[in-house]
Amino acid sequence: MKFLSGGAAQGLVGAVARAAKVEVEGHFGAVGAMLDKFKAGEPCDIAILTNAQVADLTAKALVIPETSADLGSVPTAVAVLEGAELPDVSNESALRAAMLAADGIYFPDPARATAGIHFAKVLEQLGIRAQVESRLRIHPNGATAMKAMAEAGGNPIGCTQATEILATPGIRLVAPLPRGLDLETTYTAAVDARAADPGVARDFVARLTSPQGRAQRQALGFG
Repeated sequence: MKFLSGGAAQGLVGAVARAAKVEVEGHFGAVGAMLDKFKAGEPCDIAILTNAQVADLTAKALVIPETSADLGSVPTAVAVLEGAELPDVSNESALRAAMLAADGIYFPDPARATAGIHFAKVLEQLGIRAQVESRLRIHPNGATAMKAMAEAGGNPIGCTQATEILATPGIRLVAPLPRGLDLETTYTAAVDARAADPGVARDFVARLTSPQGRAQRQALGFG
């Protein structure tokens, strides 16, 4: 089964694929980059992007409309190393202090990743972008950012989608960004209109979004 998917869904797709004994191929990364690949004609069976992006593809008949289904909403959240003291990030002032105390700030592409675009704005809103510029550690997507952070040592902090934090060994989820700085993104799956086997792909989307799988999705970070 070939995917073009936001990195936020990688852990869930892997878990469902293992249970169904389905081999997964394709790309998982910043949704902007995945959408570009889709529009450029990269072969896939299932696209998992933001709800707004899938709605646009549906309107253009690039995905099969009746196959579109939401996986759930994912908060953009803060991460620290496993074993580190959990910082207070419950309000704007506390989040600012936590960011200033870190020796490295890890997050995904601020041009193409949902969490990265949002977090770049958060740094501006906190008024600390210039102060922390030399400590910013930007990676192509949330998964690579969190993996690099897990290997960094020191006192790093990170921000990306909660699902990517939970899927990374050595990283601990602190909390979603506080109210006023928060972002929840709904991810939606749909079968590509060019899918090699639309029936099989449709069945996999049903597995990903089934009511029976709600507890699993929640455990992996989906609301």
